[in-house]
Amino acid sequence: MRVLGVDPGLTRCGVGVVEGVAGRPLTMLGVGVVRTPVDADLSHRLLAVEQGLEQWLDEHRPEFVAVERVFSQHNVRTVMGTAQASAVAMLCAARRGIPVALHTPSEVKAAVTGSGRAEKAQVGAMVTRLLRLSAPPKPADAADALALAICHIWRAPAQNRLQQAVARHTVNATKGRTA
Repeated sequence: MRVLGVDPGLTRCGVGVVEGVAGRPLTMLGVGVVRTPVDADLSHRLLAVEQGLEQWLDEHRPEFVAVERVFSQHNVRTVMGTAQASAVAMLCAARRGIPVALHTPSEVKAAVTGSGRAEKAQVGAMVTRLLRLSAPPKPADAADALALAICHIWRAPAQNRLQQAVARHTVNATKGRTA
């Protein structure tokens, strides 16, 4: 499974591609940050994020895109920019027919470190260890993008089984009502 992780942001949008399957060593295929100038018009910044993500999609051809779910922050301007960059990432994936999964920051931290309250340094250290890197990816947005991809690879099989079980239950419940 090849996953593009996206840590959305308007100034720095972290991106990382990881390949592998749950229970086996994972491989980092690429990591970086799509940057936009702070003083640029919002529409141009969103366009720059879109162009940067399209380049990553072209180069790495992921099977899935994992995006950090936007959560409420105290700074409304920050959360708006994050939400807009997140929407651009989902749009880029949808345009190509690539499934998108949203993961909360605490889900990602728990998957990678074992604690949903882990600090950024802990996430970076575990990403470094799990991907057998010589140093943590910089900036933290890049490490977070890799953590999102890792989280998706590890959680997707269980999520798929759960969705299939719910679908079977729904079908069976429907059949029971019509019989």
